[in-house]
This record gives sequence, C-alpha cells and structure tokens, in this order.
Amino acid sequence: MDRMIPPDEEVPLKGATFADFEDQVEELARGVLPLVLEERAALESNAEVTMAGRCPHCGSERTYLEKQVTQPEIRAVHGPVVLPRQHARCRACGGSFSPSSP
Repeated sequence: MDRMIPPDEEVPLKGATFADFEDQVEELARGVLPLVLEERAALESNAEVTMAGRCPHCGSERTYLEKQVTQPEIRAVHGPVVLPRQHARCRACGGSFSPSSP
C-alpha cells in the first residue's frame, strides 16, 4: 500500500489519470490476492489429513499416506495459486489418490 500511497505526503503520487490508478490497483491485486487464497486454503480443516482413509477405487481401508507432497499451481481468477496436495496409495488395489479435499 505504501508503494501506491506513500506515508510521506511530500512524495508525489504515481500516475496522472484514473486509468493509471486502476492499473496500480490491479497490479496490487494480482500480487496479494493469490497469497490470501493460499493462506485461507491452508487454514481449512480438511486441507491436510493425518490418515489416508478409504480407497476411492476399491473401498479398502488398507491405505497409507505417501511422504511426497506436490505443489500444483491452480489458475484462479486473480492469478496462479499454489496449493499443497497430499498423496495416498492403496495396498489392496495399488491405486493412488489424493486424500485431502479439493
């Protein structure tokens, strides 16, 4: 915010037209909104699980969480958002799945 509206009133504001101001706000939004979405998603109770649960392929409870967690980039309205995704595997059918909710 200090880049757009400096705390020192002696420092001149950037831009001369309303379109310039809109561009500045859009740039700020593209930088901040994806970070807010990532933080909000991380706070969700189902974002990370401690047990794999039932296999969605065969229904077996013989599942386990893999150590690997990927960081896929999701395209949101305001820009790319990186959300950690856990992976699980089934010992019964060998299928793999993501136990955390979308």
